[in-house]
Amino acid sequence: MVSSLSIDDLIEKIKNNFTDEEIEEIKKAYAFAKLKHQGIKRLTGEDFIMHPLNVAFILSDLNVDKITIIAALLHEVINNGNTEEQELLDQFGIEVTSIVKTISTINKLELPDTKESSAIYLRKVLVGLVEDVRVLFIKLADRLHNMRTIWVVTPEKQKRKANETMSVLIPIAHRLGIYSIKSELEDLCLKYTKPDVYKDIVKQLDASVEELNDVLIAMQDSISELLIEQGIQFSIKSRVKSVYSIYKKLSKGKKWSEIYDILALRVIVSKESDCYLTIGLIHSKFHPIPKRFKDYIAMPKENMYQSLHTGVFGIDGHVFEIQVRTHEMDEIAEKGIASHWSYKEKGTKKIQNMMEQKLEIFRGIIDAHKENDVAEEFVTNINNDILGELIYVFTPNGDVVELPQNATPVDFAYRIHSKIGETTVGAIVNDEIVPLSYELQDGDVVKIKTNKNSVPNKEWLDFVKTSGAKSKIKSYFSKQDRLNYIEIGKNLLEKELRKQKLSFSEVFNNENLEKIKNDLKLNDLDEIYLSIGSFRYTAGYIIKLSSEEKHNVNDPLTLRVTKTRSSKWHNKNDIVVGEYNDILIRLANCCKPVKGDKIIGYITKGEGITVHRADCPNIIDKQQRMIKVSWNDQNENEYYTDIFIETLNDKNYLTDIINKASVKNIGVTSLYTTENNDSSIYHLTIKVKNITELNDFLNSLYTLTFIKKVGKK
Repeated sequence: MVSSLSIDDLIEKIKNNFTDEEIEEIKKAYAFAKLKHQGIKRLTGEDFIMHPLNVAFILSDLNVDKITIIAALLHEVINNGNTEEQELLDQFGIEVTSIVKTISTINKLELPDTKESSAIYLRKVLVGLVEDVRVLFIKLADRLHNMRTIWVVTPEKQKRKANETMSVLIPIAHRLGIYSIKSELEDLCLKYTKPDVYKDIVKQLDASVEELNDVLIAMQDSISELLIEQGIQFSIKSRVKSVYSIYKKLSKGKKWSEIYDILALRVIVSKESDCYLTIGLIHSKFHPIPKRFKDYIAMPKENMYQSLHTGVFGIDGHVFEIQVRTHEMDEIAEKGIASHWSYKEKGTKKIQNMMEQKLEIFRGIIDAHKENDVAEEFVTNINNDILGELIYVFTPNGDVVELPQNATPVDFAYRIHSKIGETTVGAIVNDEIVPLSYELQDGDVVKIKTNKNSVPNKEWLDFVKTSGAKSKIKSYFSKQDRLNYIEIGKNLLEKELRKQKLSFSEVFNNENLEKIKNDLKLNDLDEIYLSIGSFRYTAGYIIKLSSEEKHNVNDPLTLRVTKTRSSKWHNKNDIVVGEYNDILIRLANCCKPVKGDKIIGYITKGEGITVHRADCPNIIDKQQRMIKVSWNDQNENEYYTDIFIETLNDKNYLTDIINKASVKNIGVTSLYTTENNDSSIYHLTIKVKNITELNDFLNSLYTLTFIKKVGKK
């Protein structure tokens, strides 16, 4: 069972989709990967290069873009090709490198056991690491080829990988709508998890395959005659139901003789109206089975699937499952979100809208992540908006809008358009007025009432579910806060000018304005107002700075914090600096102190106070501008910190480490690994409440037998 696939086969298959220049880039990637994998064999006995080549070939069925094909060919060069990230960057650019790097990370993740909680957690971690959906395409194709060749490993490993595929990857394939990969993975997983059941179903199918094929051909000919008479352009595909689909029916208590839809026909037509006409013609000749008609065109499934389904009593009394759809719908049914690249220019408007909605969800989550940069929230958003249960609601015009379960009219409004979301004042659902916090149900018809003079309400953040709505609401108020601070700063500056009997024009002439902007690294007058309004600088400091050198002007912040008192009154900051609670304070990124660490403050001119760990090497020679600070015992927040975990390098222990963090309720927000001669070092950024929680987690790691050393960075 050794593959005879070659690069020429791949090029032949994709040559019509790419330019000559793009084909040369793909050939270059193959040559690079082949060189890197030279001398390495798979357990099947074939050259290692055959794996990435097969992955690229699988993806070519999805009509993916050039970057995906190139990244697929290169996806193992880091883990199994001794390739440095910089070399990839130099040869293939940042986009390919980012995808390959992410694939290299997630390919090290494994499911530690068969618990559902472990599967959910691994699915979150896997998707949480992904900022480009093409990574998921490659991961699914990678697993499909590995499952095709998994016969070579032990039965125990076959079963473990099959269980992992069923619980982690197939749900992702389903949500992305990539049916062609999902269906084959399901059959392969059944083959290795329940081999006896699989063989029995295949045996029963094989026993009647000749008879079933004859019946399929006769039914196909009969339907073809109907459609030709009506002048409908069409093509028909026929199949016997998949092994896994039959297994699902049997596992629900049905007997073999009670499975009526083993025979299936798919009719592909040119336009949506022909779908309904075709179903009508089929029903006029063959008796439909009650309650088997489904209209997934008007009401698409959560993975964008659209089709008409019916069941009929056909030739010789056999029951047939018949699907009718357009070419574009068929493309999406087989390839899901991946079909965006092949149909982005020529899809029908409705299909494009559905695809755009799905892609917009991905883009919205990623954009929100870029603004917030909190990794746990990114994982949560992915899990809610992409992997969670979805509902489909309608606009008054009948357009379908996909939303996560428990979404509200405000989520709906922002999904339609940001301006509609911002000016929302009410909602009517199924002809009844509902509160904006109302949780929408599948099939609801939603009408949003707007007022052009209205603005968002901060209370909406308490109940909206989509990351897109949350991000846009927060962004609106962030802009409003900025405008308010600018106005406050302007008023304070004008007040100070009047107090000193100075005119604006003499203080802020062009020369002085440029000097202030350069000294404080600000862009314009609004940013000067903002810095005063947010209490970053005083108005007096700005005025004095206009006529003197920066180093000669007293820093008002220094003057304030050196007058600190020892009392710890109610303070809104994590850090206490005397009685002041409006001083700009930030935790140093170099040492990332957590509550309980010994800390010291460093006063930066005009930049507030940066809080370091007392032993941070970056402040050893900066004693002059130190200020005493302490933790605010009244606040219970969480803090980011960096740790390292040194392990044996006989295998990958990432999943074990993540599971230990999960048990201790420690959030892992980022990670990367480095290798030494005899050890692997995992570098993690984690989130903890205090030093006690951090030390407890570090000590718990020593219970793992492969741990050599752990510590804070």
